[in-house]
Amino acid sequence: MPSTIVLKRRISSIRSTRQITKAMELVSASKLRRAQAMTERSRAYQELAYELLQRLSILPEVSTHPMFTERQVKSRLYVVITSNSGLAGAYNSNVEKQLIKQLIRDRDTKVKSKVIVVGNKGAQFVRRQRDIELLAVYQPFGDAPTAENIRPLLTTVLEQYNDGKVEAIEIIYTTFVSAIRQQVEDMALLPVEVPLDNHFTTISTFEPDVETVIEQVTTRLIEAQIWQAVLESLASEHGARMVATKNASDNASELIKDYTLELNSERQAAITQELAEITGGAEALNG
Repeated sequence: MPSTIVLKRRISSIRSTRQITKAMELVSASKLRRAQAMTERSRAYQELAYELLQRLSILPEVSTHPMFTERQVKSRLYVVITSNSGLAGAYNSNVEKQLIKQLIRDRDTKVKSKVIVVGNKGAQFVRRQRDIELLAVYQPFGDAPTAENIRPLLTTVLEQYNDGKVEAIEIIYTTFVSAIRQQVEDMALLPVEVPLDNHFTTISTFEPDVETVIEQVTTRLIEAQIWQAVLESLASEHGARMVATKNASDNASELIKDYTLELNSERQAAITQELAEITGGAEALNG
Protein backbone atom coordinates (compact mmCIF):
# COMPACT_ATOMS: atom_id res chain seq x y z
CA MET A 1 0.00 0.00 0.00
CA PRO A 2 1.43 3.47 -0.86
CA SER A 3 2.94 5.50 1.96
CA THR A 4 1.42 8.78 3.13
CA ILE A 5 4.17 10.73 1.35
CA VAL A 6 3.36 9.05 -1.99
CA LEU A 7 -0.36 9.65 -1.49
CA LYS A 8 0.20 13.34 -0.69
CA ARG A 9 2.26 13.73 -3.86
CA ARG A 10 -0.44 12.05 -5.95
CA ILE A 11 -3.16 14.25 -4.49
CA SER A 12 -1.10 17.38 -5.11
CA SER A 13 -0.38 16.33 -8.70
CA ILE A 14 -4.02 15.54 -9.42
CA ARG A 15 -5.13 18.88 -7.97
CA SER A 16 -2.73 20.69 -10.28
CA THR A 17 -4.07 18.74 -13.25
CA ARG A 18 -7.65 19.52 -12.21
CA GLN A 19 -6.85 23.24 -12.15
CA ILE A 20 -5.58 23.00 -15.73
CA THR A 21 -8.54 21.00 -17.04
CA LYS A 22 -11.00 23.28 -15.23
CA ALA A 23 -9.41 26.33 -16.84
CA MET A 24 -9.52 24.64 -20.26
CA GLU A 25 -13.19 23.79 -19.72
CA LEU A 26 -14.05 27.43 -19.02
CA VAL A 27 -12.06 28.67 -22.01
CA SER A 28 -13.70 26.09 -24.31
CA ALA A 29 -17.16 27.04 -23.04
CA SER A 30 -16.48 30.69 -23.84
CA LYS A 31 -15.14 29.89 -27.31
CA LEU A 32 -18.02 27.51 -27.96
CA ARG A 33 -20.62 30.24 -27.48
CA ARG A 34 -18.97 32.44 -30.11
CA ALA A 35 -18.33 29.57 -32.53
CA GLN A 36 -21.90 28.29 -32.18
CA ALA A 37 -23.31 31.74 -32.92
CA MET A 38 -21.14 32.05 -36.06
CA THR A 39 -22.13 28.57 -37.22
CA GLU A 40 -25.85 29.13 -36.82
CA ARG A 41 -25.74 32.50 -38.59
CA SER A 42 -23.85 31.04 -41.54
CA ARG A 43 -26.19 28.08 -42.06
CA ALA A 44 -28.85 30.31 -43.60
CA TYR A 45 -26.34 31.52 -46.19
CA GLN A 46 -25.42 27.96 -47.13
CA GLU A 47 -29.08 27.03 -47.52
CA LEU A 48 -29.68 30.01 -49.82
CA ALA A 49 -26.62 29.09 -51.87
CA TYR A 50 -27.94 25.55 -52.26
CA GLU A 51 -31.34 26.87 -53.33
CA LEU A 52 -29.64 28.99 -55.98
CA LEU A 53 -27.84 25.88 -57.23
CA GLN A 54 -31.22 24.17 -57.58
CA ARG A 55 -32.47 27.06 -59.68
CA LEU A 56 -29.40 26.90 -61.91
CA SER A 57 -29.54 23.14 -62.32
CA ILE A 58 -32.54 23.35 -64.69
CA LEU A 59 -30.39 25.12 -67.29
CA PRO A 60 -29.23 22.93 -70.19
CA GLU A 61 -25.74 24.44 -69.96
CA VAL A 62 -25.26 22.82 -66.56
CA SER A 63 -25.15 19.28 -67.97
CA THR A 64 -21.99 20.08 -69.95
CA HIS A 65 -20.24 22.29 -67.41
CA PRO A 66 -16.98 20.72 -66.07
CA MET A 67 -17.97 21.28 -62.44
CA PHE A 68 -21.21 19.32 -62.93
CA THR A 69 -19.98 16.59 -65.29
CA GLU A 70 -19.17 13.24 -63.71
CA ARG A 71 -15.87 11.71 -64.74
CA GLN A 72 -14.37 8.28 -64.41
CA VAL A 73 -12.73 8.50 -61.00
CA LYS A 74 -9.07 7.52 -61.04
CA SER A 75 -7.94 9.89 -58.31
CA ARG A 76 -9.98 11.31 -55.44
CA LEU A 77 -9.09 14.24 -53.19
CA TYR A 78 -10.19 14.47 -49.56
CA VAL A 79 -10.24 17.71 -47.57
CA VAL A 80 -10.04 16.66 -43.91
CA ILE A 81 -10.66 19.11 -41.07
CA THR A 82 -9.14 18.28 -37.67
CA SER A 83 -7.62 20.21 -34.77
CA ASN A 84 -4.11 21.22 -33.79
CA SER A 85 -4.33 19.99 -30.21
CA GLY A 86 -5.79 17.09 -28.29
CA LEU A 87 -7.96 16.86 -25.17
CA ALA A 88 -11.03 16.99 -27.41
CA GLY A 89 -12.47 13.56 -26.76
CA ALA A 90 -13.22 11.59 -29.93
CA TYR A 91 -13.35 14.68 -32.15
CA ASN A 92 -10.23 13.86 -34.19
CA SER A 93 -10.49 10.07 -34.03
CA ASN A 94 -14.03 10.09 -35.47
CA VAL A 95 -12.85 12.09 -38.48
CA GLU A 96 -9.90 9.74 -38.91
CA LYS A 97 -12.19 6.70 -38.81
CA GLN A 98 -14.35 8.17 -41.56
CA LEU A 99 -11.27 8.91 -43.66
CA ILE A 100 -10.02 5.33 -43.23
CA LYS A 101 -13.42 4.02 -44.35
CA GLN A 102 -13.21 6.09 -47.53
CA LEU A 103 -9.59 5.11 -48.17
CA ILE A 104 -10.50 1.43 -47.93
CA ARG A 105 -13.23 2.04 -50.50
CA ASP A 106 -10.72 3.68 -52.84
CA ARG A 107 -8.23 0.84 -52.47
CA ASP A 108 -10.91 -1.71 -53.28
CA THR A 109 -11.89 0.21 -56.43
CA LYS A 110 -8.27 0.98 -57.46
CA VAL A 111 -8.70 4.72 -56.98
CA LYS A 112 -5.71 6.84 -55.98
CA SER A 113 -6.25 8.85 -52.78
CA LYS A 114 -4.99 12.37 -52.14
CA VAL A 115 -5.52 14.35 -48.95
CA ILE A 116 -5.46 17.99 -47.90
CA VAL A 117 -5.53 18.35 -44.12
CA VAL A 118 -6.51 21.23 -41.88
CA GLY A 119 -4.88 20.75 -38.46
CA ASN A 120 -1.76 18.96 -37.25
CA LYS A 121 -3.64 16.03 -35.70
CA GLY A 122 -4.98 14.98 -39.07
CA ALA A 123 -1.59 15.52 -40.72
CA GLN A 124 0.13 13.25 -38.19
CA PHE A 125 -2.47 10.57 -38.85
CA VAL A 126 -2.23 10.75 -42.65
CA ARG A 127 1.57 10.59 -42.59
CA ARG A 128 1.32 7.21 -40.86
CA GLN A 129 -0.82 5.77 -43.67
CA ARG A 130 0.51 4.06 -46.77
CA ASP A 131 -0.25 4.80 -50.42
CA ILE A 132 -1.74 8.22 -49.68
CA GLU A 133 -0.48 11.47 -51.17
CA LEU A 134 -0.55 14.32 -48.66
CA LEU A 135 -0.87 17.41 -50.86
CA ALA A 136 -0.93 20.14 -48.22
CA VAL A 137 -1.39 20.87 -44.53
CA TYR A 138 -3.17 24.03 -43.40
CA GLN A 139 -3.16 25.34 -39.88
CA PRO A 140 -6.60 25.80 -38.26
CA PHE A 141 -8.11 29.16 -39.14
CA GLY A 142 -8.43 30.44 -35.57
CA ASP A 143 -11.44 31.21 -33.43
CA ALA A 144 -12.72 33.92 -35.80
CA PRO A 145 -12.02 32.68 -39.35
CA THR A 146 -12.76 34.85 -42.36
CA ALA A 147 -13.36 34.13 -46.02
CA GLU A 148 -9.82 35.27 -46.77
CA ASN A 149 -8.46 32.55 -44.49
CA ILE A 150 -10.00 29.74 -46.54
CA ARG A 151 -9.28 31.29 -49.95
CA PRO A 152 -5.90 29.49 -50.37
CA LEU A 153 -7.60 26.17 -49.56
CA LEU A 154 -10.38 26.90 -52.07
CA THR A 155 -7.82 27.82 -54.75
CA THR A 156 -5.90 24.58 -54.25
CA VAL A 157 -9.08 22.49 -54.41
CA LEU A 158 -10.26 24.13 -57.63
CA GLU A 159 -6.84 23.86 -59.25
CA GLN A 160 -6.67 20.14 -58.53
CA TYR A 161 -10.07 19.59 -60.13
CA ASN A 162 -9.86 22.01 -63.05
CA ASP A 163 -6.39 20.79 -64.04
CA GLY A 164 -7.66 17.21 -64.16
CA LYS A 165 -5.38 15.99 -61.35
CA VAL A 166 -8.39 14.56 -59.51
CA GLU A 167 -11.82 13.54 -60.76
CA ALA A 168 -13.72 13.88 -57.46
CA ILE A 169 -13.36 15.90 -54.26
CA GLU A 170 -14.92 15.21 -50.87
CA ILE A 171 -14.69 17.08 -47.58
CA ILE A 172 -14.73 15.27 -44.24
CA TYR A 173 -15.64 17.41 -41.25
CA THR A 174 -17.71 17.41 -38.05
CA THR A 175 -21.19 18.92 -37.89
CA PHE A 176 -22.11 20.65 -34.66
CA VAL A 177 -25.39 19.35 -33.24
CA SER A 178 -24.97 20.29 -29.59
CA ALA A 179 -22.24 20.63 -26.99
CA ILE A 180 -22.48 16.91 -26.24
CA ARG A 181 -23.16 15.67 -29.75
CA GLN A 182 -21.14 16.12 -32.93
CA GLN A 183 -21.56 14.15 -36.14
CA VAL A 184 -18.93 13.41 -38.78
CA GLU A 185 -19.99 14.25 -42.34
CA ASP A 186 -18.54 13.21 -45.69
CA MET A 187 -19.78 15.67 -48.30
CA ALA A 188 -19.07 15.67 -52.04
CA LEU A 189 -17.70 18.99 -53.29
CA LEU A 190 -16.93 18.24 -56.94
CA PRO A 191 -18.44 17.36 -59.27
CA VAL A 192 -21.48 19.24 -58.00
CA GLU A 193 -24.41 16.93 -57.36
CA VAL A 194 -27.56 18.26 -59.04
CA PRO A 195 -30.64 17.78 -56.80
CA LEU A 196 -33.16 15.27 -58.13
CA ASP A 197 -36.14 16.88 -56.41
CA ASN A 198 -35.90 20.10 -58.36
CA HIS A 199 -39.24 21.90 -58.44
CA PHE A 200 -38.10 25.15 -60.03
CA THR A 201 -39.45 25.85 -63.52
CA THR A 202 -38.47 29.46 -64.18
CA ILE A 203 -35.13 31.15 -64.44
CA SER A 204 -33.99 34.74 -64.76
CA THR A 205 -32.06 36.43 -67.54
CA PHE A 206 -28.31 36.28 -66.94
CA GLU A 207 -25.66 38.90 -67.60
CA PRO A 208 -23.11 38.73 -69.12
CA ASP A 209 -23.98 35.12 -70.06
CA VAL A 210 -25.15 31.85 -68.56
CA GLU A 211 -21.72 30.17 -68.62
CA THR A 212 -20.07 32.96 -66.66
CA VAL A 213 -22.83 33.00 -64.08
CA ILE A 214 -22.67 29.23 -63.62
CA GLU A 215 -18.89 29.40 -63.17
CA GLN A 216 -19.00 32.19 -60.60
CA VAL A 217 -22.01 30.92 -58.65
CA THR A 218 -20.67 27.36 -58.49
CA THR A 219 -17.32 28.61 -57.21
CA ARG A 220 -19.05 30.67 -54.53
CA LEU A 221 -21.21 27.69 -53.59
CA ILE A 222 -18.14 25.50 -53.08
CA GLU A 223 -16.60 28.27 -51.02
CA ALA A 224 -19.78 28.44 -48.92
CA GLN A 225 -19.65 24.68 -48.32
CA ILE A 226 -16.01 24.79 -47.23
CA TRP A 227 -16.68 27.85 -45.09
CA GLN A 228 -19.61 26.18 -43.35
CA ALA A 229 -17.58 22.99 -42.81
CA VAL A 230 -14.84 25.05 -41.13
CA LEU A 231 -17.35 26.77 -38.83
CA GLU A 232 -19.13 23.52 -37.98
CA SER A 233 -15.81 21.85 -37.17
CA LEU A 234 -14.70 24.77 -35.01
CA ALA A 235 -17.87 24.67 -32.91
CA SER A 236 -17.65 20.86 -32.71
CA GLU A 237 -14.04 21.01 -31.52
CA HIS A 238 -14.83 23.47 -28.73
CA GLY A 239 -17.88 21.45 -27.70
CA ALA A 240 -15.95 18.19 -27.62
CA ARG A 241 -13.07 19.79 -25.70
CA MET A 242 -15.41 21.38 -23.17
CA VAL A 243 -17.05 18.02 -22.44
CA ALA A 244 -13.72 16.16 -22.39
CA THR A 245 -12.08 18.59 -19.96
CA LYS A 246 -15.18 18.61 -17.75
CA ASN A 247 -15.03 14.81 -17.57
CA ALA A 248 -11.32 15.02 -16.79
CA SER A 249 -11.99 17.51 -13.97
CA ASP A 250 -14.75 15.30 -12.56
CA ASN A 251 -12.50 12.24 -12.70
CA ALA A 252 -9.74 14.19 -10.97
CA SER A 253 -12.13 15.14 -8.17
CA GLU A 254 -13.12 11.50 -7.72
CA LEU A 255 -9.47 10.44 -7.59
CA ILE A 256 -8.71 13.11 -5.00
CA LYS A 257 -11.57 11.82 -2.84
CA ASP A 258 -10.34 8.23 -3.15
CA TYR A 259 -6.72 9.09 -2.39
CA THR A 260 -7.74 11.36 0.50
CA LEU A 261 -9.74 8.52 2.00
CA GLU A 262 -6.78 6.18 1.54
CA LEU A 263 -4.45 8.79 3.08
CA ASN A 264 -6.70 9.17 6.12
CA SER A 265 -6.79 5.40 6.51
CA GLU A 266 -3.00 5.25 6.37
CA ARG A 267 -2.74 8.01 8.98
CA GLN A 268 -5.22 6.23 11.24
CA ALA A 269 -3.33 2.97 10.87
CA ALA A 270 -0.05 4.72 11.71
CA ILE A 271 -1.57 6.36 14.79
CA THR A 272 -3.07 3.06 15.92
CA GLN A 273 0.30 1.36 15.45
CA GLU A 274 2.07 4.03 17.50
CA LEU A 275 -0.51 3.77 20.30
CA ALA A 276 -0.14 0.00 20.34
CA GLU A 277 3.63 0.32 20.59
CA ILE A 278 3.39 2.87 23.42
CA THR A 279 0.87 0.73 25.30
CA GLY A 280 2.99 -2.38 24.82
CA GLY A 281 6.11 -0.56 26.00
CA ALA A 282 4.34 0.76 29.09
CA GLU A 283 3.05 -2.67 30.01
CA ALA A 284 6.51 -4.11 29.59
CA LEU A 285 7.96 -1.52 31.97
CA ASN A 286 5.23 -2.07 34.54
CA GLY A 287 5.73 -5.77 34.37
